[in-house]
Amino acid sequence: MSAINSSATSSHSQEKQNESSAVGDHSSQNQHSASSNAPPVHGAESSSSASDSGHHEHQSFWLWVLCLTGVDYFSTLGYQPSMAFDAAGRLAPLATVLLVLVTLLGALPVYCYVAGQSFNGQGSIAMLEKLVHGWRGKFLVLILLGFAATDFVITKTLSAADAAEHLIHNPLWHNAPEWLQGQMMLTMFLLVILGGVFLRGFGEVIGIAVGLVATYLTLNMIVIGSGLCYLVQNPEKVSHWWSLVQSGEWALAERPVDGTGWGAIAIVCVLFFPKLALGLSGFETGVAVMPLIKGDHGDKPENPQGRIRNARKLLISAAAIMSVFLLGSAMVVTTLIPAIELEKGGTAANRALAYLAHGQNSDTINSMFGNVFGTIYDLSTVAILWFAGASAMSGLLNLVPRYLPRYGMAPEWASALRPMVVLFTFINLLVTAAFKANVEAQGGAYATGVMMLITSACVATVIDQYRKRKGSFARRVSWPFVSIALVFVYVTTMVLFEKPEGIAIASCFIATVFVSSFFSRMMRTTELRFVSFQFVSNESRFLWDALRHLEFPVLVPHREGGTRSLAQKEEQIRDVHHLDASVPIVFVEAHLGDVSDFYQTPLIEVTDEEGRFIIRVSNCVSIAHVLAAIALELSKTGKPPELHFGWSDENPLSMNLRFVLFGEGNVPLLVRELIKKAQPDPTKQPRVIIG
Repeated sequence: MSAINSSATSSHSQEKQNESSAVGDHSSQNQHSASSNAPPVHGAESSSSASDSGHHEHQSFWLWVLCLTGVDYFSTLGYQPSMAFDAAGRLAPLATVLLVLVTLLGALPVYCYVAGQSFNGQGSIAMLEKLVHGWRGKFLVLILLGFAATDFVITKTLSAADAAEHLIHNPLWHNAPEWLQGQMMLTMFLLVILGGVFLRGFGEVIGIAVGLVATYLTLNMIVIGSGLCYLVQNPEKVSHWWSLVQSGEWALAERPVDGTGWGAIAIVCVLFFPKLALGLSGFETGVAVMPLIKGDHGDKPENPQGRIRNARKLLISAAAIMSVFLLGSAMVVTTLIPAIELEKGGTAANRALAYLAHGQNSDTINSMFGNVFGTIYDLSTVAILWFAGASAMSGLLNLVPRYLPRYGMAPEWASALRPMVVLFTFINLLVTAAFKANVEAQGGAYATGVMMLITSACVATVIDQYRKRKGSFARRVSWPFVSIALVFVYVTTMVLFEKPEGIAIASCFIATVFVSSFFSRMMRTTELRFVSFQFVSNESRFLWDALRHLEFPVLVPHREGGTRSLAQKEEQIRDVHHLDASVPIVFVEAHLGDVSDFYQTPLIEVTDEEGRFIIRVSNCVSIAHVLAAIALELSKTGKPPELHFGWSDENPLSMNLRFVLFGEGNVPLLVRELIKKAQPDPTKQPRVIIG
């Protein structure tokens, strides 16, 4: 389910440029910059700005973008038919019917709704981020990022492993160097080549994807279509298969229920259906590529109905095409390939359709099937599987900078292309070694990532529908979507139960994300984390400009609703700090917003009350950071101001913990550290005085 948010390296770079442009334009029109060295805004907000501003480049006809989704979705035909037989035996065609019903009646409606709510390509993770705020929302996103990373990484390693499987079984590959004859070395070689291509960068990917998907689907149409025509001409093949199904000879390693009737068949199909979950792997990708879809000329940035409509056409078309190929391939593979060849270690394992294309079965399905046609089919399969890995790499390169740096939970180099490519390539090699480049062994981890993301989309849809509706509980709940969500909760639970290694791999990614995120945020607490100021009115902006030209102002933080009035506090401050009446005192009231955010764009209101200037700041991520930003801005046009604080009796350890988690605590000392780091020139540093 590799999300190709900007399709590849070049698009990734272009998006970053667009984000910066959009943020810069917005700041120049509506905000007053507090620092020329303000850090860039990473992640969903900035990419939203870019797309809302209409700055996305390379938008294409939805049918061409469908091919970009297809390199991930359709490439599963390389191994899905074999895995379907491995999971359900001779019941694979019947279990595939259930898979198609869940695809068309479950996943498709959910993602058509997600497309309307997340048209900037951020998918279900961004929907949940908007619906669940604060640290709970951040933790939920981090967990989903762990599952998404599992999905992306296993997409690359599994695709490379299956590509190696196709190459090794090709008779012409025996002429390759001996060290490339083994599954492990060949898989790692393909992954290293993939990383090398991303380090160099490559250009137009939609054109490549269109060519690959068109060729691959055409070849599969020939193979599957020839097989179906052969079955029509030789109905005894279908009759033989059906007699085996009715007699209970299902070619299963273990039978979960006794009996051979329709009831037993239905129960087995329902129980084994989760093992076919890889056939649902393209929906999150279909939403992720939405920014690349061309909409209508009159689309509004805040509600591009044309793009949404075309994205839904893409989703419907992809689901319909894949459903036809899944049903056809399951029937052809199950009836025309001996069961022993489809079992683990068999010559058709993980390459069932290639087995037919090479004419390795005893039946003459098509006279042109053989080594030449089979080699062409293998090359096409290897190319699309490799490109599916490229799409997964692109998804990772967009996912990590989109969230973690914006949360302060990754170092700045996490936004750089080359270090991330090297890191992910190293992780891919470790995962390949851990799974010994085995395709079946990685299927559970892949299915876990796929199903967790689809389930999160179902949950996000149910919550969003409930919040938008009014009336009683029964009226607000969208029962059809609840039913779909329950189906996918069942499927996900069964996948986790049947393939516990999937949750183990995902847990490793989640734990890694959490631990690295915690230490990264701790280490970055002394960054200024400031983007720009916003103002509630032109009057506040005018008064702010007046403050910037005051000579030697004194900034005094004030807690609104305290026991002392401003007049009493001013009197005490002047007495304790020996300030005469000629020294202007400016009071600052800071109100916390979402303290789980990292970068902040505070909203300022400046008032003049009884001759006293009061700066009221809301939407603060951290009190200390806002005070430091205000002081640094005021020091640009005159003598640096002073910040006057009172001593606190709070425990220092408790204050530091409150600062990291809740944006307050140990304010005076932290303001001083922030100022020193942001402004190295001592003559321009605002002074911090505690009395």
